[in-house]
Amino acid sequence: MKALRYYGRRDMRLEDVPIPEPGDDEARLRIMYASICQTDVERWWHGPTMARWRTDPKTVGHETAGRVEAVGAKVRGLSVGERVMVNNIRPCAECFWCTRGLQSSCADVRSAGFALDGGLAEYMVWPESHLIKLPDSIPDVQAPLIEPTSVAVHATRRTGVKVGDTVAVIGCGTVGILTMQVLRAAGARVIVGDLRQQSLDLALKLGADVAINTGAPDALGQLMDATDGVGADIVVETAGAVVTPRIAINWTRPGGTTLLVGIHSGANRFNFNDIVGAERTVKGSVAASPGDMEKGIELIANGKILLEDLVSTVIPLKRVIEEGFERMLRPEKDVFRIMVTPYYRTS
Repeated sequence: MKALRYYGRRDMRLEDVPIPEPGDDEARLRIMYASICQTDVERWWHGPTMARWRTDPKTVGHETAGRVEAVGAKVRGLSVGERVMVNNIRPCAECFWCTRGLQSSCADVRSAGFALDGGLAEYMVWPESHLIKLPDSIPDVQAPLIEPTSVAVHATRRTGVKVGDTVAVIGCGTVGILTMQVLRAAGARVIVGDLRQQSLDLALKLGADVAINTGAPDALGQLMDATDGVGADIVVETAGAVVTPRIAINWTRPGGTTLLVGIHSGANRFNFNDIVGAERTVKGSVAASPGDMEKGIELIANGKILLEDLVSTVIPLKRVIEEGFERMLRPEKDVFRIMVTPYYRTS
């Protein structure tokens, strides 16, 4: 079968590898669609930025959905032909962090597409315990977006948002748009910020209350006007750009919370007195914990999160580098998520 393998910085190869056989507690999936995350692109272009990403060559792809093609001897809850979503995060369940409900910080966490083979391939195997059946209401081509939705759910939980809070989301890429929708479902008023007008327009279409171009000279003034001069109760930064953590802290009201979600490929600098002097709380959020993906599926199935506009195009696996990764790297990137299928089709 064909699989996209990551060897290191600027070294990915579409290779022929054996079709994997499922273990006793695993299922083999025929991949329907996998999507390309900006984190995948950053890792390819800049190299691993987190220790957990430094692994031997593995198949890329952590946003993946497929059909069960074969099951192991101990699998009881899945049948051949069923559609499933890959719950890509596998914490150890035994370490200091896992036993305290902090699975995303697990000392031995493994993830599809990083420490374990992922879904930018024709087939993959995955444990039954980490496969979630898909409701009929979620189309095949939208299913990989459940993974970034779980990231948005996890981030929203990390904020501690309450009904009536004003929350700003800086960065209206896929994760930012999804986080905005999860926050809206939680009862927040949401302000969004981005440089790209296409992103701001989509955020407004999907429910954002206010949209601000973060590159405008009066961006902070617009934020203050929208919050009666106070600032946002919570600011969620999803862009991962050099300047966005500083913007996020400045947009957060004194005594408020800044949540950093974006993965950064380089060092950032900001004035720590902006945190100390205003008694702001700054948190990080990465990936997801058990239950986040199931909650995301529930929100999507109930129409609280809309995915269709985030699917920008569909490409074949054989063109994944040229039409996928290279396109995502362009400064004028005009896409949200690119869906990749080994069996090219448009529905």
